[in-house]
Amino acid sequence: MVNIKEEIQILLLKRGLSMRKIAQILRNNGVDIPKASGLSYRFNQKRVLFETVQQILDYLGYELKIVKKEQ
Repeated sequence: MVNIKEEIQILLLKRGLSMRKIAQILRNNGVDIPKASGLSYRFNQKRVLFETVQQILDYLGYELKIVKKEQ
């Protein structure tokens, strides 16, 4: 199973951003996203909203795709 927090952190590092910075940027752009500490907490507790993940990925220029597993 993919650890979405680790995947997003890798994407953020590639862009020179942190979880705190992305939260601040998105909040400044009017996106309803928790403050940085709340965002990290939600990722750690595996209780982050799907919409929040989509918003972060969208800002970074990525999208989430669901594909059927090969058996």
